[in-house]
Amino acid sequence: MKLTPDNAIALIVDLQEKLVPAMDDAPRLVARSKYLLEGLSVLQIPVVQTRQYPKGLGDTLAEIQEAAPSAKYFDKTTFGCLETKEIRDFFVADSRPNVLLAGIETHICVLQTALELLELGKRVYLIADCSTSRSPFDAQIAQERAFQAGVVPATAEAILFETTRDAGSPYFKAISKLTKELK
Repeated sequence: MKLTPDNAIALIVDLQEKLVPAMDDAPRLVARSKYLLEGLSVLQIPVVQTRQYPKGLGDTLAEIQEAAPSAKYFDKTTFGCLETKEIRDFFVADSRPNVLLAGIETHICVLQTALELLELGKRVYLIADCSTSRSPFDAQIAQERAFQAGVVPATAEAILFETTRDAGSPYFKAISKLTKELK
């Protein structure tokens, strides 16, 4: 099934003030995540963001919030996002079959969430360049496990151009511009 703006929703996990700086290659993670979120905004694909225990770990990074101005936020203390009833209820009620998943840490919250989304019958796309852990090895093994479980590997650029679909699309110029600006 090809992705379209109408059949996809994004879930961005825990890109928070006190967590992101500890991640492997944090500047690249933030740049790629901003690119993804700005593109999803252009394409009008809904975005859900989670915050793990924000009282202790801080809010979502300001630049991530700015890149997704219409995002819906959920706070949680569980590692798997869908272990939080409010988040599970949201995804059970949402009719979109495809979830674009990214965030931190890949081997903890992202992996557990991917497995939970699969259990719900969702098709999950793990956006590998927008997901990481403190340890690159942990992230790599988690990605391999997710892919073996049925999660689809993807990158931000591949997702944005798949949902744009055509150089004649009204979204193409904006997505192309974001891509050229990415470093």
